[in-house]
Amino acid sequence: MNAIDQGDVYYTTENGVATVEFYHPLSNSLPGKVLAKLANTITALGTDDQVLVIVVRSAGERTFCAGASFDELVAIDDLDIGKVFFSGFANVINACRTCPKFIIGRVQGKAVGGGVGLAASFDYTLATTHASVKLSELAVGIGPFVVGPAVERKIGLSAMTQLAIDATEWQTAEWAKSKGLYADIFDTAEEMDSAISTLANKLKNSNPEAMRLLKQVFWRGTENWETLLADRAAMSGHLVLSDFTKKAIDSFKKR
Repeated sequence: MNAIDQGDVYYTTENGVATVEFYHPLSNSLPGKVLAKLANTITALGTDDQVLVIVVRSAGERTFCAGASFDELVAIDDLDIGKVFFSGFANVINACRTCPKFIIGRVQGKAVGGGVGLAASFDYTLATTHASVKLSELAVGIGPFVVGPAVERKIGLSAMTQLAIDATEWQTAEWAKSKGLYADIFDTAEEMDSAISTLANKLKNSNPEAMRLLKQVFWRGTENWETLLADRAAMSGHLVLSDFTKKAIDSFKKR
């Protein structure tokens, strides 16, 4: 089985709390099929009356998400295919945005590119001190076009610009917390999980309608994102076809 066909998404529900976990053997990178299942799972749980709050996490210990699947990126040879692939990230962001339930993000380790976009799309994200961040897209000839609106909404244009331009450098979890990407950070995953459990249990006992309305307030001003993110996906889909980007991705993979 090649890397594009690997990975999956699972979820469990217990006492009103749904926990969604995504996985890929290559540092939790996200091929199209995993992105689609993640978006569909979040959307379905949003309509489940038995679910009051959602926790999204990834498998493993030190990498939350390595972003786009490089194997799938290098295989893109058509603009429409490129738009569909990058729309996968747009669909997950929009699923988080439109889900009427609060989503708590669990970031146990490094987040790269689309992984930063995911962390920014959750309503309340907790992380460990190992959860450094990097928007590496420019370094491989693209740009954080699709995840950019979600990241900018969470940390502001100045901090997002810093990440996007200094595309080869990591920023620490402490930096990410100071900019608002993370609500809090913890020395260990156990401490983080305890905080997530405490918060989820508080939220599941809150008024569901109040939480739904609050979520609408928090995401006000993003009503055009269905169109905006589709346009951004087209930008990335165009760039990934260029010789410059294909060579940059191939060089990046060989490191």
